[in-house]
Amino acid sequence: MASPWIADQPLLLASTSRTRLTLLVGAGLPVETQNPGIDERAVEAEGRAQDSAPPLLARRLAAEKALAVSRRHPERLVLGADQILDCEGEILHKPADRAAAHAHLERLAGRTHALHSAAVLAQGGAVVDTVLDSAHLTMRSLDGRAIDRYLDLAGPDVWTSVGAYRLEGLGVHLFEKITGDHFTILGLPLIPLLAALRRRGYLSF
Repeated sequence: MASPWIADQPLLLASTSRTRLTLLVGAGLPVETQNPGIDERAVEAEGRAQDSAPPLLARRLAAEKALAVSRRHPERLVLGADQILDCEGEILHKPADRAAAHAHLERLAGRTHALHSAAVLAQGGAVVDTVLDSAHLTMRSLDGRAIDRYLDLAGPDVWTSVGAYRLEGLGVHLFEKITGDHFTILGLPLIPLLAALRRRGYLSF
């Protein structure tokens, strides 16, 4: 694929997320990946102890990922990204198993929750740019049987997604209203991220 990327080295993604990698590659960017190796729950706990709002927690996590990899590769442009699901002040993470997935869907059913997605660019061990975007999703009212039926059809793959749904798959059936950018919902605010890369001279148009 032809690429608008004009830097000498590929973008270094501080993540092992298949979805984020797919979005970046689909936009024509050359990408290498590296696991940042941070304790995300510890970073989140520190932010919550400082009363950080959920969008700021997403930004903090994305920054810590980017900085961890940037310190190892100071010459590279590093991208860190993270997403926080906020349901009426409660933060939900990826469910550990089917029972947790069922509980998450019970919590979200009939309510509107927010997905806050952050992307942070780092170079030389310092943050050089940050983008943040939010989407709001209203889930249908669902009883236990409907949730079980969805989990039967979707399979354990949905446990790898925050909220226990995958909007790009069968999860779309769970919702009655969605406000926000599709890329943001998938975990990467791609449009403002591309604008930041363009602004910094990494893209040809």
